[in-house]
Amino acid sequence: MNNSAIIYRGPSLIDNTPIVVVATYSKRNKKTGTMVQTYIMVDGMKPTDASKCGADYSICGNCPHRGIATDDPTKKQAIKRSCYVVLGQGPTIVHKSIERGVYPTVTGHEAIAALGRGKMVRLGTYGDPAAVPSYVWDSLISDAKGHTAYSHQSNCATAEQRPDIYMTSADNVEQAQAAWSRGERTFRVVSSLSDIVRGKEISCPASKEAGQRVSCIDCKLCVGSSIAAKSIAIVAHGAGATHFAA
Repeated sequence: MNNSAIIYRGPSLIDNTPIVVVATYSKRNKKTGTMVQTYIMVDGMKPTDASKCGADYSICGNCPHRGIATDDPTKKQAIKRSCYVVLGQGPTIVHKSIERGVYPTVTGHEAIAALGRGKMVRLGTYGDPAAVPSYVWDSLISDAKGHTAYSHQSNCATAEQRPDIYMTSADNVEQAQAAWSRGERTFRVVSSLSDIVRGKEISCPASKEAGQRVSCIDCKLCVGSSIAAKSIAIVAHGAGATHFAA
């Protein structure tokens, strides 16, 4: 676990509820490639439970892909959840490891920077990075090869907006156009390739539809407005794709 640690434990910038952030170096994700993955979790709560009761608002805000909270005893998580993150996999593994005290806690710029040094970093493998003070991310990516990041919190007054390093997650063309007018780059999930706005967006190069030409560690396009490039769109995929609505 030398490459894994808790890098933040404190209030969510979305609603002030306690959250915890874990950085872990993983080779498991074929789409992204070997990257430092970061999990933003509701502190002390199983990810599936947080999803089911709506407590994941603290880490996801009003992201529409969270699904709808439910008290149905037959359901393990929110219903109609369209997020591609499988809660029973990575997030649950990380939660159990936190509960067992597996991860050390590191603080300060140098210690956090060391976790990302020379590696690609994914901000928000699960959860929205804008729920976390951005100084944490500034340290983590300061010596990194590069990073990817996405945020759905454009309309959250308390979240820390960093379109310079986050892609703005847009749920429709109108939201994307508003972000483009502000000089932001967007990441948008679409129903089909025909929904992509030509001249403004391209299909994610790591997606199945684009032939999986590269992995995220080689692509390096999802870095917000820190580079001049077209915005990214991807066809709905993963476990929640059946619940996706444009």
